[in-house]
Amino acid sequence: MESPIEMTARLYGKLMRRKHAAKKWADAYEGKRPLLFASPEFTAQTGGLFEEFSDNWCATVPDATVERLMPLGFRLEDGTLDQAAGRAWRRSECDVEIGLALLDALITGRAYALVWNPGGSGTEITFEHASSAVVEYVPGRRRVRAAGLKVWADRYAHREFATLFTPNTVYRWERRSREGGQWSERVTGLRPSESAHIPNPIGSVPLVELPNRSKLHGPPRSEIASVVPLQDAVNTLWAHLLTASDSMALPARVITGMDRPVREIVDPETGEVVGEEDLPLDKFRSDRLLWLEKEGARIAEFSAANLENYMKVIATAVDHIAAQTRTPPHYLVGQMVNVSADALAASEAGLVAKVTERQRHFGAALREVMRLEALAAGETGRAEALSLGSVVWRDPQFRSDSQYSDALVKLKAIGVPDEALWERIPGVTPDEIERWKTMRTDAAGAILGGTVADLFGPKPMPSDQGDDATTDEMPGAA
Repeated sequence: MESPIEMTARLYGKLMRRKHAAKKWADAYEGKRPLLFASPEFTAQTGGLFEEFSDNWCATVPDATVERLMPLGFRLEDGTLDQAAGRAWRRSECDVEIGLALLDALITGRAYALVWNPGGSGTEITFEHASSAVVEYVPGRRRVRAAGLKVWADRYAHREFATLFTPNTVYRWERRSREGGQWSERVTGLRPSESAHIPNPIGSVPLVELPNRSKLHGPPRSEIASVVPLQDAVNTLWAHLLTASDSMALPARVITGMDRPVREIVDPETGEVVGEEDLPLDKFRSDRLLWLEKEGARIAEFSAANLENYMKVIATAVDHIAAQTRTPPHYLVGQMVNVSADALAASEAGLVAKVTERQRHFGAALREVMRLEALAAGETGRAEALSLGSVVWRDPQFRSDSQYSDALVKLKAIGVPDEALWERIPGVTPDEIERWKTMRTDAAGAILGGTVADLFGPKPMPSDQGDDATTDEMPGAA
């Protein structure tokens, strides 16, 4: 049977193998791509001129998706909002960090969430990058976690730490990172009487994977995997276009039937002509002046290169990126002129469908995260209700205020409750809905209690009583 330290070493090796791919996708998102698909002759001619250039679409595609992935709250099995889960979510600043985690999941293919109770100070939820955490599943069961490993180094990279999470025990290790070698029980940062290995109070692996585009067989896939080859082609086309614009964008004039201009080489000591050399043509180009003295000499002209052909190929490549990633064309080309609301909704239908699909997959992982949070808080009943509940997401379809208002009025006309309508308003959080419900209850109580004036505030001051009049002097004031 595999020992904990052997499992740690094996998962660490698995993590290091994934780290290279994670860096590759992260660099592509940042626009750090080498110039590919260029001939050796072109590379030799331009050198490193285009090393820093990138017309980066690898950032646009995941950004267009993550900006519509916004969890707002969590429902229990009976459909009610879990207020405790919402407080725990905000206490760990997950309402901010979740955007970073989902963006990393889209870029690298996966991210991780860790639920833990550090030192009894309250449950904490943190998100981990794919290069610092890994989860292993029970063979034959894709959703049952067997173990999880988190790795990090100290500030000066002198020491490396690893924490192995199993359902029953948490193993804490360390080693000198520059020397590598075998892991040993952690001593750094622990109290003298504190054990390096502690029981797992949750009873489950607290590290949860947030996978992107999961499949029944095979690892999660980066959202930009299909973009990178087209991105490389676009970068090369731009390099060719810029090179052509530098040398062939203007008509070129050529002189035929005339020898190249030369000048004599004179020996400074004897004053005799000892040879001749070609005269530089730069001065002729700058002065735009040339004397044609040889009989039969004439000037011809080569037309400028047509750079539009490059733009057509680049536009086609961008269209392919839009089609393959279901990104609306106006996100990529930025051209919107007199587009109707229906046409805009139709162009975004693919993106909305993709985001809705991601909500289901990421939502399952986030439900598990909040189930672990309830277990860490000792609330097993709430944990079970969360596992059968759902995540409340912001509407992925962007609409104008008038469109939302019109839709909500029509839904109200067929009897949809106010709370259900409020949930459809973009950006409205469950806390705001609860506040609205309280305000509605207070308004109803004011009406039933006969204090209708409380709904409208104090009666306006009559203009004829002057500035010194008070509310108590008004007729009918209580």
